[in-house]
Order: sequence, then structure tokens, then C-alpha cells
Amino acid sequence: MKCAVLQLSAQGMSSTKLYNHIRVASRKGVKVLLLGEYILNPFFKELQNLSLSMIKEQALHQSKILKDLATTYNMTIIAPLIIVKKQNIYKTVAKFSPNSTSYYQQQLLINYSHWNEEKFFNNETKAIESPLVFKIDGFKFAIMSGFEIHFDEIFDKLSSKNIDCILLPSVSTFDSFNRWKALILSRAFTNNCYILRANRIGIYEDTDYNWHFYGDSLLASPNGEILEHLGNEEELMIVDMSHTEVVQARRLWGFKEMINKRF
Repeated sequence: MKCAVLQLSAQGMSSTKLYNHIRVASRKGVKVLLLGEYILNPFFKELQNLSLSMIKEQALHQSKILKDLATTYNMTIIAPLIIVKKQNIYKTVAKFSPNSTSYYQQQLLINYSHWNEEKFFNNETKAIESPLVFKIDGFKFAIMSGFEIHFDEIFDKLSSKNIDCILLPSVSTFDSFNRWKALILSRAFTNNCYILRANRIGIYEDTDYNWHFYGDSLLASPNGEILEHLGNEEELMIVDMSHTEVVQARRLWGFKEMINKRF
């Protein structure tokens, strides 16, 4: 399965870079393309100062572009997107495929004093459900928003679904570089699946300090190893993944078998 991560800074209403990179990805046979968080919309701190109508206009504009691109290039595009419905703002991850569009509403949101998405967005607070799961050519994906990788309960919902790859858009910043890498590799290993992470780049200038988004988009293997990774520049990363490697890792380590025989 050939996939790609497009590592970008916030693009606003512009679509030039999306067009250019997706054309390249298409020529190289990419079937799934992943974007990081807050690339199509302004960063969270900026959203707080925008009108509802502006946020809605941006979402509609970007959705139309991505639907057209998915259809034109016969590609599935996974893109975090802020959407507005009935005067409510939701943080989602959208799946644009050639024939349909689906949305995964993020279930667990950051709620720290300096970064409180839970308070700002209208995402429903309810019992944890399975993330969005889909299949392409027999290869099974799950979509999980970056912050959700911290929670065992999300992975519990995926344990019986035999996921080959978790698609993880993120917006990691500050000094979290090593912690995020360790977390992703650990989750990939203990669940014996690929994790493809897309993290944005760029800077948001706050009144007190700057938020540096450091990139480091990567592909973790089912054995918990880094197969590919990027630095902190704009770049397209194309990766190959194998269902056979997932099956071999699960047979080798036997984690799931150990649990299943106890039920």
C-alpha cells in the first residue's frame, strides 16, 4: 500500500501547494494522502479570534478543493478540518475519497489552560467509540486525531478490528519531540500496526512566546521501529506498507493471541 504524508505549514485559503504536491503523489501511485492538523484552517489560538462566518467559509472552500482533488486524482485524502454546523464548531478529520466524504469527530480534545480545545469546540462528550475505519485494496486503516493516541480506551475500540495502519494527523509543538516519537513507536509496537504520523510545521507568534511546530512526520513499523521520517521543512514523504509485515509481527510477538485465549 503506497501512502504519503504532506508536511506543510498553515495554508489558509491557498491551494497551490496542495495541487502541486498531490499531482506528484498521484504520478507515483499514492492511494492515501495524509495532512497534519491546522493546515487547512488557522491554528487554534487564531481560530478563537475569527468570526463563525469566516471559519465556515474556510471549511466550505477547503472541502470543495479536496473533494475535487480526490476525484481528479483517484486518491483518498485525510485532512483535519474545522467545520461549522448550525452555529456550532466541530474539530474533525475528514476523509475525502473519489466517490464519498466522511467525517470523524475528534472524541478527546486538549483541555489545558493555555490550549483548551475542549471548551472552544462543540464536539460531543460521550462514551468512547471506535475511530473511523476504512479499507482500500484489502488494507485496513483507522483515523485517529493526534491527541487521542494518549488514551488506551481508543485503542481498546480498535483491538478487534485488525487495523493495518493508524493515520495520525498531529500539531505537536514546544519540547515534545522525543516524547511523541517514543509514544508513537510504543503504540505501533504494542498494537503491531503501522502508524503514519503527519505533523505540521511553521510558527504561531503569541504575545508571550512562539509556538514552533517541528514536523518530524514519520512512519512507524508494526515492530516499533522508524521506517521513514522528515525534518522540519515542507516536504512530501511517500511510503510503502505491507499487510504481510503486519501479520508477521502479530505472529512473532503474539500479544493479541495471549489476550484472546483468556476470553
